[in-house]
Amino acid sequence: MFETAALAWRAASAIFFFFQPSRHQVSSLPRPKPHADQTLLSLLQRCSSMKRLKQLHGQLITNDLLSRAPTLGKLIAFCCVSDGGDLRYGRRVFDLVPRPNTFMWNSLIRGYSYSRDPREALVLHRRMLRCGLLPNQFTLPFVLKSCASELASTEASVVHALIFKLGFESQVFVANALLSAYSSCGFIGLARKVFDDIPNRNVVSWNSIISGYAQAGDCVEAFNMFRAMTNSNVESDGFTLVSLLTACAQAGNLGLGRVAHHYIVITGVSVDLIAANALLDMYGKCGELFVAKKCFNRMALRNVVSWTSMVCAFAKHGLLDVARSWFDQMPERNVVSWNAMISCYVQHGLSREGLDLYTHMQSSRVIPDEVTLVAVLLACSQTGDLVTGKEIHEYITERITKPSVTLFNSLVDMYAKCGSVDIALDIFRVMPEKTVVSWNVIIGAFAIHGCAFDAIELFRQMISEGFSPDTITFTRLLCACSHGGLLEVGKYYFEAMSIDYKVPYKIEHYACMVDLLGRGGQIEQAVELIRSMPMKPDIVIWGALLGACRIHGNMKTGEEVMKQLLELESDSNAERAKSREYHLHDSVTFCLVELENKCHVTCNLEHMFSDST
Repeated sequence: MFETAALAWRAASAIFFFFQPSRHQVSSLPRPKPHADQTLLSLLQRCSSMKRLKQLHGQLITNDLLSRAPTLGKLIAFCCVSDGGDLRYGRRVFDLVPRPNTFMWNSLIRGYSYSRDPREALVLHRRMLRCGLLPNQFTLPFVLKSCASELASTEASVVHALIFKLGFESQVFVANALLSAYSSCGFIGLARKVFDDIPNRNVVSWNSIISGYAQAGDCVEAFNMFRAMTNSNVESDGFTLVSLLTACAQAGNLGLGRVAHHYIVITGVSVDLIAANALLDMYGKCGELFVAKKCFNRMALRNVVSWTSMVCAFAKHGLLDVARSWFDQMPERNVVSWNAMISCYVQHGLSREGLDLYTHMQSSRVIPDEVTLVAVLLACSQTGDLVTGKEIHEYITERITKPSVTLFNSLVDMYAKCGSVDIALDIFRVMPEKTVVSWNVIIGAFAIHGCAFDAIELFRQMISEGFSPDTITFTRLLCACSHGGLLEVGKYYFEAMSIDYKVPYKIEHYACMVDLLGRGGQIEQAVELIRSMPMKPDIVIWGALLGACRIHGNMKTGEEVMKQLLELESDSNAERAKSREYHLHDSVTFCLVELENKCHVTCNLEHMFSDST
């Protein structure tokens, strides 16, 4: 059917553009019957399936109505917008139109904004502008929706300028979409400015700014906006309450969460399933597991989200067995449920259990998404399971059309930690998009394998390509210098990170430098650096210095370090003794014992220094 339509359209185009008939020839050509156009247009408006639409498409071809813009526009709109439509079919029809009108462009952009590939809506918007067509107030909200989905802040700024140019800044629907785009991209300050300039705010405007503050983790300001909303006599709805509860859940602010709960009880506002799940999730994430379970039991209607929230609540607070029990009792599970339980295992260091559960997920014929794959790749990294890691890589290659940068980063990290640093670099090189995290991963990959010069060269490439290093970048760079014995290079970058790159020092940077100085035999400089630290040194820093004393036979300083270790107080509240071993430089082992909230270090100094040369 579609191939017939394509051939007919090309044939009609060839007749029009190449033969160029004269006026009397045109008048002699048979014209479609006027009533046929109106009948097909009416049928398209009532169309409910792609099967019926293809039949109507054939009628358009038969009656030579493909040149009628209103009818063809309705056909494209059904494909792109209707629940029973087919976006790919609509795109193929659209691509055959020589000069699509604004309605056709809007339908296609809207369709892609709700699809799995919202970036294509941004591409289409640029094409529309190049064709000389200006967007209208129906185009821009869907373009901005795609900006929000793709976190495309640059494109959002361009659309913002276009809004002013076209005079749409007073259109509340356009302004709301712009506000939402800025909020999603993390620019809550710009979102607030847009909100303040909206002349006639509606409930969507208020919900959008409240949701923006919730996404930013600022639950206090979210509640301030809610108070201003009530003072403006704008009635809140379910979305408002969900945003407030989500903000409290993300920030772990139990006090404000209870305020929202009390508001629901006092006002008697109707609570639907979404709001009930948000309330349950808030109590779970804030550690009120008893109250969360109470909310769950009182729910008249539950869904998979309700059950998943309970699983996450118990898992977050270390009750993995209870979480697994709830997971096993779930009447139904979706990919989010599986992801929650797998991620819980991996985040608590039980990677093998996470991989076993992934195998169970596959046998249940649940299709994994990117969240699943990222969690499984992390488990492979922790266990060194290169075989499973390669299977995941093959799955991504075969099934994921456009892997996200996060998934690429996880692949690079997995190969690096499983020892295949060359494959990690190959994947890094072909990544279509890189972030600072991507560079941090590959620099860290070479650092842990002792390839200091390669790590430094990658850092230089990172700078040359316009990326700004962060604290993690310098931690891994200094670690590479330490493992490679590059004392002077490490000193240079330690100074440069504060002076040239304006990156503040963290305790991990001091730990790397103490380790680097200690390995280089500059014990006194390491001690002076520790004394100059603006924060209290922790066990990692003292341990690095102790390892250096062991290597270089500096027993006097080693004894002083041992005294510092003995004075450290444990942060644990456990009453029973816990023993941990710390290995430094592959040559030093000391044991930390926690007893009655006190930290005790045991180490045989005589044995430590007896074989020093």
